[in-house]
Amino acid sequence: MANSQTGCAGWRRIGAETMGMERLTVYGSAYTRALRTLWMILELNVDYRHVPVGPSDRGELASAQFLALNPNARVPVIEHGEFVLWESLAINLYLARKYPSAGLAPATLEQEALAWQWTLWANSVLDEPVITVARHRLLLSKAERDEQLADSTWNALKKPFAVLEGALCRQPFLLGSAFTVADLNVASVMYRCLYLDMDEWPRVGLWLQQCFSRPAARAALEMRELKVPS
Repeated sequence: MANSQTGCAGWRRIGAETMGMERLTVYGSAYTRALRTLWMILELNVDYRHVPVGPSDRGELASAQFLALNPNARVPVIEHGEFVLWESLAINLYLARKYPSAGLAPATLEQEALAWQWTLWANSVLDEPVITVARHRLLLSKAERDEQLADSTWNALKKPFAVLEGALCRQPFLLGSAFTVADLNVASVMYRCLYLDMDEWPRVGLWLQQCFSRPAARAALEMRELKVPS
């Protein structure tokens, strides 16, 4: 697979569907939360321009041009024609609705509300704790790790993991029998759990494997030089 990070000016074709005059530009390296949006775009099979900026590009993020897109000086951001949107999970909800033929958008108003529910829940209760555990169990050097912090944070995650386990005991995906943007958003927040011990929540573990067995998910992780554990 070609590396998407080919420079700030390059368009990269990933599919057959064209976008007319509504060109889609994604700002954000795959090593940031833009990974979530890149996964979504790969699922949609549309053309896009990727500007792989990240925290190391402080000058570019602080530029007047970028601040006009996102005054928070953070990624990801998309430009879709004249429309600008930031926050990765909101971007994904928008794109699912924008391209309903991909089958990722909720089918009813009630399902859309549930997609928002799971998205907001994942962002509020899973995102930072999962990052903390991964950092102190997997990513930092042994000298930098705080095992006590990792253990206490992991214990706090057991309740939300149990909530997710309960939901997935009733149906294979969050909105029913099919994978949707709700699953993509929650799984993308949790992708580091692929490399953690999830045996206590077998349905969650199976669901994560199913989500990340999708070609688009694997391709997105490869942008970050990661592979799905077998």
